[in-house]
Amino acid sequence: MSDLDVRLGKVAQRYGTPTYVYLTDAIEDRLNRIRAALGPWFELSYAMKCNPNPALLEWLAGRVDLIDVSSVGELRLARQSGWDPLRASFTGPGKRLAEIAEAIDCGVGELVVENLREAQIASRLAGEAGRTQDILIRLAPATVPKGFGDHMAGRPSAFGFDIETVDQDLPAVLALPHLNVVGLHIYSGTQCLKPQAICENYRIFMSVFRDICERYDITPRKLVFGSGLGIPYHAGDTALDLDEVADGIRADLEAFRAEPRFAASRLILELGRFLVGEAGYFLTSVVAIKPSRGHTIGICDGGMNNHLPASGHFGMVIHRNYRMHRIGGGEATDKYNLVGPLCTSIDRLASAVMLPLLAEGDVIALHSSGAYGPTASPIHFISHTPPREVLMTGDTMRDVSVHRDRIPNGIGDAGA
Repeated sequence: MSDLDVRLGKVAQRYGTPTYVYLTDAIEDRLNRIRAALGPWFELSYAMKCNPNPALLEWLAGRVDLIDVSSVGELRLARQSGWDPLRASFTGPGKRLAEIAEAIDCGVGELVVENLREAQIASRLAGEAGRTQDILIRLAPATVPKGFGDHMAGRPSAFGFDIETVDQDLPAVLALPHLNVVGLHIYSGTQCLKPQAICENYRIFMSVFRDICERYDITPRKLVFGSGLGIPYHAGDTALDLDEVADGIRADLEAFRAEPRFAASRLILELGRFLVGEAGYFLTSVVAIKPSRGHTIGICDGGMNNHLPASGHFGMVIHRNYRMHRIGGGEATDKYNLVGPLCTSIDRLASAVMLPLLAEGDVIALHSSGAYGPTASPIHFISHTPPREVLMTGDTMRDVSVHRDRIPNGIGDAGA
């Protein structure tokens, strides 16, 4: 049995299933690899929407430079988990007045302004508080290279100022009296496994940054590059080569940093799933095996309610199986349809997946499950018990399960 299976098996034996396991040593290794390849130019910001587990946030607080939040609930969680709000940026196209007010009041590092409305609200609230609020202006480029799993460029989008019409609103933002524009932000594509496409996307970013900064005479303190770095979810996916990305963009970044306007700018790489996704595994046990009309169905104790992305209902047009294996190994000789425990036909984890012969009680590990797990899933559907979450460092495991209905997230809830 592999060392990984020994560790995952201990988790399943101690805590049962369904359970998410986050391996901190794998995250540490990924951090080291990112910094070795891209550290000469970039600081790192963790987009906590991908995995806001408080214990994980606490572990990351001493290892990652900055954090990006997308709601007042995430801002509160970050603060409760040891993050200074000055290290946080606050993105999102639908910030409510009370969210903006709380972010300003607690001293958030930057509001990422996505439209004129929230800029006007932020300026007014900052003025009423007797302060000036630092902001980043989010821009939506006209194009994104092919190869990104999801993109927000060149199409109608709620995110940021469309680059084609930015001149309509940006002068008004810059004229607001209680805002300080400290930089620009672009996140136009996600989940890319092609180094050349990522490099081309960063060149687009730099071109947009140059154009806007020159046009409006902005000398930016920060420039946020939405990373877009992808991870291999499915059989046949090739893991991204960070060194190839670095080699492909090195000359462009060096030339960019040599320009006087950007010589002192902090370049921020905002990333989430690439940092923690492959460090996570979702463990689910086989409850029953059912032959049905020429197929063999493995019915599991965790399904779409615990892991919506694996079910194919998280932006996937055509369902493709996540990489997975049976704990304990063995040759993949049998074909299964794996489903969860819900009373709906769309609750499926895999279709025609090859695995070793399965029996009741066997544990299946779904790979690349460290990002967009419990918080991206309908965990309350049919009132099954939410999955556990376990943080594992070496052989030391800790139950870090979260009762998310108790996390202060509503506008009327008490702040951190």
